[in-house]
Amino acid sequence: MMRKLYSPICLLLCIALLPFTTNAQSEMKARESKYYTISDVPIPDSVILEVGGLAFTPDDKLGVVTRHGEIWVIADPYQKRSRQPQYTRFAKGMHETLGLAWHNGSFYTTQRSELTRVTDTNDDGKADVFQTIASWPLSGNYHEYSYGPLFMPDGNMIITLNLSWIGRGASLAKWRGWMMQVKPDGSMRPFAAGMRSPAGFGLMENGDLFFAENQGDWIGSGRITHINYGDFAGHPAGLRWAGEYGSPIRLRPEQFPDSIGLMHDFGRGKPGFKEPSVWFPHTLMGISTADILAINTDAFGPFRGQLLVGDQGHSKVMRAFLEKVNGQYQGACFPFLEGFSSGVLRLAWGSDHSLFVGMTSRGWASTGPRLYGLQRVSFKGNTPFEIKAMRAQSNGFELEFTMPVNKQQAANADLYSITGFTYSYHSKYGSPIINQQPCEVVKSEVSEDGRRVRIYVNGLREGYIHELNVKGLRSQSGMTLLHNVGYYSLNAIPKGSGPACAITPQSLAAAGSNKGGCGSDPEKCVTTQPASWTKGADVVIQIGTKPGLKFDIEQIQVPAGSKVKLVFNNNDDMLHNLVIVNPGKGNDVGKLAMDMGLSGSQQAYVPASKDVLFNTCLLQPETSQTIYFTAPNTPGDYTYVCTFPGHYAVMKGILKVVKKV
Repeated sequence: MMRKLYSPICLLLCIALLPFTTNAQSEMKARESKYYTISDVPIPDSVILEVGGLAFTPDDKLGVVTRHGEIWVIADPYQKRSRQPQYTRFAKGMHETLGLAWHNGSFYTTQRSELTRVTDTNDDGKADVFQTIASWPLSGNYHEYSYGPLFMPDGNMIITLNLSWIGRGASLAKWRGWMMQVKPDGSMRPFAAGMRSPAGFGLMENGDLFFAENQGDWIGSGRITHINYGDFAGHPAGLRWAGEYGSPIRLRPEQFPDSIGLMHDFGRGKPGFKEPSVWFPHTLMGISTADILAINTDAFGPFRGQLLVGDQGHSKVMRAFLEKVNGQYQGACFPFLEGFSSGVLRLAWGSDHSLFVGMTSRGWASTGPRLYGLQRVSFKGNTPFEIKAMRAQSNGFELEFTMPVNKQQAANADLYSITGFTYSYHSKYGSPIINQQPCEVVKSEVSEDGRRVRIYVNGLREGYIHELNVKGLRSQSGMTLLHNVGYYSLNAIPKGSGPACAITPQSLAAAGSNKGGCGSDPEKCVTTQPASWTKGADVVIQIGTKPGLKFDIEQIQVPAGSKVKLVFNNNDDMLHNLVIVNPGKGNDVGKLAMDMGLSGSQQAYVPASKDVLFNTCLLQPETSQTIYFTAPNTPGDYTYVCTFPGHYAVMKGILKVVKKV
C-alpha cells in the first residue's frame, strides 16, 4: 500500500477531488449510521495531521504521529469539555514516522531508518530526549517505509520494513521485506519474512500476531496473515538475506520462478510457508489493506474477538472472523463501516470503547475526499442484523447471525449462493480473479434458536476464497441484513462426518481459468492497426502517467473522424488503464467499474456501457500498450479516465474532438 510520497503542494493539487461514492455506497452509509456514528475530531487549520500512528497515554490523551515527522498530543479527544480539543506539538523533526506506541512514560515511533524513544523528561509537555533504540540501513529508495512498533505481551517490540520499488519489489537494503523483533535493550533479530508493504499489524485478544498486506507483485489481493517466528508470508524479494546470521528462514529466492500457479499448492510441505488467513478480495472489499485492531469489548457491538481491518483507498473499516482448522487460522471477511473522510490508515480504542480512526490520502486518492482526518466511531447500542460468523464444515459452512432468523425463510437453500475463486501466485503486479466457479448449495438447516444456519455445499476447494451471498433473508423480527456478503478463505476443509463436497472435472473445465481480459467488447480495444489504414494513422498520441494518480497529458486534440494511434505508457508503480468515454460520462463509467464485482478484474474494470468508446487493457506497472481507433465524428470534449476502482475521480483528461478542417 505504501507508495510514492509527494510534497504538500503536489498533494493539494492532486487531491482537490470530488467524493466518488456510488449510489449503493451512499445508501449503505445511511443504513450503517443507524448503528454507528462517525464524528470528526476537529483539527486546527494550522495542523497538517496526516496520521501515521495513534497511541493513548495513561491520562487519556491521544498521541498522533504524522508522516511529516511530528507527534501531536490531543487533550480531550472525546470533546467532553469543549467542542475544540487542545492540540500540543510534542515533538518534530523526525523522518517519515509511520507508527506510534506509548510505553513506560515515553512515545515510541518508527522512522525510516530507526526505532526512536521520545520522552519529555522535565514535564513541560514537549519532548527533550530522542533516543535511538535500534536502527537499520537504507538504500535511499523512496519505497523504503518502516512501520511500528507494536509491543508484544512479552515486552518485546515488532516492526516491519517495506520493500523498495524498482519496477518490482526489491530488497535493496538489509532486512527489507522482513518483520523484525526488537528487545527493550535495542537488540534486533529477524522474526519473519515474505512481506511487501506490511503497513498494518496487530494482536488478537489472545496475543496472536497478524499483519496486513496489499496487492502488488506476488500479492494478488489484500490479505491478513497470522505470523509466528520463522514464518514466510509469500513475497520472495527479502529472501536474499535468508542466509544471514540470525535468520530463521531457509527458503531462497531462486526457488520462486516468475509464475508459480496457485499459492496454496506451491506452499504445501514447505516449512514456515504461511498462507493468508483471510483474503480481502480486491475492489470487492477494499484496495489498500491497512491497520488491524482486535475488538476487545462487548460495548462496540456483537463482534467481540474479531478483528477490524482498515482500508486506505476505499476509506472504510472491514471485519474479519477467524477460526483454527488443523491448527492454522482461516476465516471470513465482511463489510463493516464505510464513509470515512479520508484514507483509513490507523485505528485505536478510546477509554470509552469508541474507535478512533486516523487517516491520510497520501497522494493516491481515496473515496474519502479529504487530505487527512481524525474521526471517532461510537456504537449506538442497537444491534444490527448481520452475519456474525462463517465457520467451515466438512461439507459446507455454518452461518451464525447476530439475532434469530426467520426460520421458514432461512430453511430455503435458494437464498444462499457460494462462488469459489482464487488468484495467481506470480511476480506480476496483482492478479485477476481466476478459476471462478459457482458452488451448489444443496440444503440448509436452521438451529433451534434460529441463530445458526448450516448450509451444505458442493464444489468447495481448498486454497480458494468462497464468496457468500445471502439474498433477502430477514430476522425473526423482520429486519433485513445490513451486509449480505462475506468471503471465506478456505485453506483447509475440516474433517467430519457426512458426505464430502463434490466437485467434478466437468465443472472445473466449464469454469476455465478466467484470466483477466481487456474489457467486454474487443472492438473497443483494437491493438493491431486496421488493414484499411493503408496510409497509417492520421494522429499519433503518446500518453503516460505521473505521480498523484495523473495522466501526464491532461488534454489531447484530434480532428473529428481521424485515425488515431494511441500509445499508453504506464510508468507508475500500480495498475492503470485508459478508457475514452462520451462527454461528461467519466464519473458514471468509473462508478460502474467500482460495482462490477467478481467480473471486474477479468474485464479490466471496463464496464459494458454504451458510454465506453475505446479502452486499453489493465496495464501492469512500467508496461505499455498501443490501441487504434477512429475519433468520433461529433466534435466535443470526450473524457479519458482510468477506471481501476478508486482512480477515476482524479485520473482523467479531455480528448477534444474538433471539426475537421
